[in-house]
Amino acid sequence: MTQNLPTLSPGARVAVIGAGPAGLMAAEVLAQHGAAVDVYDAMPSAGRKFLLAGRGGMNITHSEPQPDFLPRYGERREQLAPFIRRFDSDRLRAWIHELGIETFVGSSGRVFPREMKAAPLLRAWLHRLRDTGVRFHTRHRWLGWNESGALCLQTPDGEIAVQADAVVLALGGASWPRLGSDGAWAPLLQDKQVGVAPLQPSNCGFELAWSEHFRERFAGEPVKPVVASVTLPNGDMANRRGEFIVTAEGIEGSLVYALSAGLRDAIAADGQARLYLDLLPDWTLEKVHAELAHPRGARSMSSHLQSRLHLKGVKAGLLREIVSKDDFADATKLARAIKALPLTLLRTRPIAEAISTDGGVSFEALDDALMLRALPGVFCAGEMLDWEAPTGGYLLTACFATGRAAGAGVLHWLSAEKRPQEEPSK
Repeated sequence: MTQNLPTLSPGARVAVIGAGPAGLMAAEVLAQHGAAVDVYDAMPSAGRKFLLAGRGGMNITHSEPQPDFLPRYGERREQLAPFIRRFDSDRLRAWIHELGIETFVGSSGRVFPREMKAAPLLRAWLHRLRDTGVRFHTRHRWLGWNESGALCLQTPDGEIAVQADAVVLALGGASWPRLGSDGAWAPLLQDKQVGVAPLQPSNCGFELAWSEHFRERFAGEPVKPVVASVTLPNGDMANRRGEFIVTAEGIEGSLVYALSAGLRDAIAADGQARLYLDLLPDWTLEKVHAELAHPRGARSMSSHLQSRLHLKGVKAGLLREIVSKDDFADATKLARAIKALPLTLLRTRPIAEAISTDGGVSFEALDDALMLRALPGVFCAGEMLDWEAPTGGYLLTACFATGRAAGAGVLHWLSAEKRPQEEPSK
């Protein structure tokens, strides 16, 4: 998997800042090809966010073919495609198997370790990295550079300066700051004239103005199955079937995360976003209307909904919450609401709660090997780059792939006697 990469002469020292998947993958490539690698991380141990993400089942990648896989990266698919093609989901699975971890493909096409946990994988990986000579320095927070160009790091024993022949920055985005990804690196790079797009939440929840009654009655309830639709700022319609969870503040969950980029951008453009829910996705509008129009006698409409349409609980609660009293009594208007119930989303939940982030180091600020044009010898990888993707293994795949590419980029840069002028990325 690391063929055709140069082996460095003894003495080449590389600093990797960030011990998440991207940083560890860069460290592995470098150490396997002769570099003396030091990994620095602000947290007490490596891979903290990686471990937490795996508690609910470690979704490592996705098995779908590349023509379907790459479009998951939206506007940045062209920039990420070369790295993912060189280390795609098949190669990633093979790499995991080399660590002694078995994987399987779930019914949704998602790929998981056999044990459904991140800890065994991370443990085996760290063991292999240490065996190849990688040195780890935890509780070391990167502060930027000093006047002589050395890396400045805050440690439990005070501030230190570290000289390195090359640097890989893999500091993550700004979600889950308690695990180390706080985005504090952004102004440090901007001060060096590096283009950084603003960090914003991705794969996130949204806030709505629930009534107190609805909030108290249904917070924590899953809504399933439904089809959710949103009109994107470019006029296209995005649709997705799945489920989500009502929260005290609004909505979250896999279905919401899948549409979060479009919803977030709609809020930025218009001040709010409209999400439409089909509460009965397997029923036609005509069938819903026919059942509602069926004589209900002395039964209440709520009883009628449950009897004829099997709508009850949180779905019935959503109808009561959103539909006016007059429309609720009108079979035609109620049928339309059941098939396209409008939820008005006011804002995203805070970035610290998001699964991932959008924004980061602009690809225009990088060459084709992920080296910063403004800072020769400094490479970037992982979520701190300006891309986003839905959950489903796509996030981790791109982190692994760009980490590997950054490590390879360092090897070529350090081994080249003369580095040719890079052509601007398109």
